[in-house]
Amino acid sequence: MQTRPLGRTGMHVSRLCLGTMTFGEQNTEAEAHEQLDRAVAFGINFIDTAEMYPVPPKADTQGLTERYVGSWLKQRGERDDVILATKAAGPGLDHIRGGPRLTRDHLFKAVDASLERLQTDYVDLYQLHWPDRSTNFFGKLGYTHNEEEDATPLEETLSALKELVDAGKIRAIGLSNDTPWGTMRALQLSDQLDLPRVASIQNPYNLLNRSFEVGLAEIAHREDVGLLAYSPLGFGVLSGKYLNGAQPPKGRLTLYERFKRYTSPEAEAATKAYVSLAQDYGLDPAQMALAFVNSRSFLTSNIIGATTMEQLESNLASESLKLDDELLEAIDDIHRRMPNPCP
Repeated sequence: MQTRPLGRTGMHVSRLCLGTMTFGEQNTEAEAHEQLDRAVAFGINFIDTAEMYPVPPKADTQGLTERYVGSWLKQRGERDDVILATKAAGPGLDHIRGGPRLTRDHLFKAVDASLERLQTDYVDLYQLHWPDRSTNFFGKLGYTHNEEEDATPLEETLSALKELVDAGKIRAIGLSNDTPWGTMRALQLSDQLDLPRVASIQNPYNLLNRSFEVGLAEIAHREDVGLLAYSPLGFGVLSGKYLNGAQPPKGRLTLYERFKRYTSPEAEAATKAYVSLAQDYGLDPAQMALAFVNSRSFLTSNIIGATTMEQLESNLASESLKLDDELLEAIDDIHRRMPNPCP
């Protein structure tokens, strides 16, 4: 398993990270522990979760994912062997603290609650799940400025995180679903005010959404804020299992109508092209899609997720798959013809 530096923190994380957002909804506690055991045995040392998980977010399941990871950590008894990441929710979910914000008060409560559920004294990487301001993320195209918005100042958020770092509750900080402006502004404030430096940014990245390359890839390289790529299979779409109207009984897009980001006609056309290309090369389409993400020079870690052990084994196998230059050029050719159908 390759490892890559987590920003300038001194920590090194495995190129594959185990995502956990199905734990507590599509996966039981026992299944979650089985996935965690297998991932660690394979060489993964990086686990990502969030206070709002599992998905879809609901009041009666909120926090279950962290609880399942926490019970595994306690059972295993080797906390320092893994790098644990979790996230604080931004505005919009009223069942979390009456509507979460990235203020000092909310962050202190969020961290303490996560630590209790995770049964640990510290989190290695604490991420802001989405910005506390009006901007374009979660597939929103374009930017409409809002002069009247009641956003939490980023300086307040970073200052609170500094207190939590100083208290030993978190080791490093990261962004998620953020923009080039948000990333550079956070770096600027950390330099000017001696606040914690952003180590990573967790944004979507896959064959159907390469928008990270437009503005953030250069920042990732020049500022050592590497990508933690989520949805590398586009909610499983890039496996090809939803093509031609198929609805596999346990598929996320079959079960939950809210996930429509990767279901447009444009997405279907592009997916058919990528699946056909993989088949032409004798490759599993899902493994090809993951191997493409793994190959990116701006990547810190690729967040894989699965609901079955068979899916997990297939995802793990992508770590050793290297795509040759001819295939990468063929992928780029499809991208030029059908760029970013699912931003």
